[in-house]
Amino acid sequence: MAIQTKILIADDDNLVREAVGKVLEMFGHEVISVPTGSEALNALGNDIDVILLDINMPGMDGFETMDAIKQRDLGIPVLFITGAGSMDYAIRAINLGAYDFISKPIEDLDLFNAKINRAVEKRMFVLREKAYKTNLEIEIERKTKELAEKNFLLQEYSGQLEASSFNIISTLQVALEEKDLYTAGHTVRVTEYSLLIAKKFCLPLEDQQVLERACRLHDIGKLVIDVSCIHKPGPLTPEEWEKVKKHPEVGENIMKPLQYLNREAKIVRHHHERMDGQGYPDGLFGDDLDLLTKIITVADSYDAMTSKRSYKLDFNPKEAIGEMKRCSGSQFAPDIVDAFVDILHSKIKKH
Repeated sequence: MAIQTKILIADDDNLVREAVGKVLEMFGHEVISVPTGSEALNALGNDIDVILLDINMPGMDGFETMDAIKQRDLGIPVLFITGAGSMDYAIRAINLGAYDFISKPIEDLDLFNAKINRAVEKRMFVLREKAYKTNLEIEIERKTKELAEKNFLLQEYSGQLEASSFNIISTLQVALEEKDLYTAGHTVRVTEYSLLIAKKFCLPLEDQQVLERACRLHDIGKLVIDVSCIHKPGPLTPEEWEKVKKHPEVGENIMKPLQYLNREAKIVRHHHERMDGQGYPDGLFGDDLDLLTKIITVADSYDAMTSKRSYKLDFNPKEAIGEMKRCSGSQFAPDIVDAFVDILHSKIKKH
């Protein structure tokens, strides 16, 4: 069953309203008839499909009524009813946004019906377009929400993969250390010392997290070095030492596929560089090293000095502090050394 269209007529001439209304009802339309523009506005709603407006009405004329209708933005086609000799009015009305005009008296009913039907079709198109836009907005909102949920799950899964891959590598390094009496616990201590220095410098949490991960992986390159070199008692030969010096580069290469560890990989590569440019593998100078690298360099060296190694005697804390001060400015960044010495003195006093 077809939905009956509703047409609003506003004309101060009772005879015209009655005659046009009967014609419209004959063509199957529901009619609302009012004598003024203000009453037309009162009767206006989304249920109206077409509006017929007379131009010369008391109070609000047709043009003023048309302007008020446009401001409501309902998308209802407006046809002006104009008398003979008022074509200039009709042109003005169309320029204001009227859909069409109808001359009175109405003599050609077929033409009248055709104009009304075109206006109704225009209204149906507007309603379908509005419905489409509304449904499209709803669908976009639904898809956006769905995409956000999927993106959250993807990020969560990605985070789990990152954590898992990092933990696997970190576990391998710990396992490597635990096989050697001389290096057991080295990574844990270097991480602890580095974070104490970072906190003394009040570094942002993000930088502290990067530093912690870099510390935990800083010797991962030793996984592929001949274990006999690391465990060998006594000094290493030049050839063996060259092998050992490769571990920062190897460590960076192991970490490269894990792009989220890009900063950490650079720190791992440079943790044996020196302020005077005599370090390895790149011979960087002080200003070329970032703060996190300078921190891990001090922490790593201090633990190496105070730990028993197969090829050297270990220092006690006081001797190691003296050595760091002696190398401050050449091997180590002076501000890092000063901060770490303060930390060590505080720890010594507590014990």
